[in-house]
Amino acid sequence: MKTASAFLPTPARYLLRFDDLCPTVARERWRQCRALIHEFHIRPILAVVPDNLDRELRVSPADARFWRELCTLEQAGATIGLHGYHHLRQSRGRSFVPLQRFSEFAGVPGHWQRTWISEGLDILRRHGLNPKIWVAPMHGFDGNTLRALKDECIHLLSDGLARVPFVRGGLTWIPQQLWAPLEKAQGLWTICIHPNTASAAQVEALRAFLRGHAHQFTSVDSVVAELPRGALTVGEQIYAQMALRRILMGRVKRRLAERQQKHTWS
Repeated sequence: MKTASAFLPTPARYLLRFDDLCPTVARERWRQCRALIHEFHIRPILAVVPDNLDRELRVSPADARFWRELCTLEQAGATIGLHGYHHLRQSRGRSFVPLQRFSEFAGVPGHWQRTWISEGLDILRRHGLNPKIWVAPMHGFDGNTLRALKDECIHLLSDGLARVPFVRGGLTWIPQQLWAPLEKAQGLWTICIHPNTASAAQVEALRAFLRGHAHQFTSVDSVVAELPRGALTVGEQIYAQMALRRILMGRVKRRLAERQQKHTWS
């Protein structure tokens, strides 16, 4: 297999991804996010839960216009992502990207994963959407997931902590490394926003970032067409491993600080 380019895109390019979308998404916050998409002509990844059973995602009453609005966004250049099936956390299998303890897919037998992915794709397509990319809930997926996706002719996924797109397990990985806008000098960076939990301040921070960097935002189609991809170089593998370590250590430090604060106030 050829090796992914060691040269990082310069200046940096950005993708915007919105997660946990379903008819009961936080209506007002999602409206504000859609306004940003239109205002700055962004072509984001829209990660859609086909058949939501996660109570935490039942934030607003089901919106009858939800699916029609997604179709309109897709027609304008957005890429539809299959964001799991029910968005439940019932497995503790180890994921390729071990950022969470629990998962919907990692560790689940292959035949169940294939069924869930097939049925999830069918639901989205019945609503008039054309899903092209996999977005794993809780970053949870394994080899069985990749095989099921390939069987269903999905060859793209949004995950990984490298700075360039790459190929692993027969799929093209488009990395996702940020959960808030952050200026970078080089590389391809996906910023993941959760409308259900984003604060007004976070939405305004995204707006401010888009004002200065909208011209650097790209789309999945453009990434696939323009950026080389292959196996990661050794240097980029090391970078991704160190990035994972920094994220996990940051979480440990925050938990310790929270415990210390509770102890101080008790």
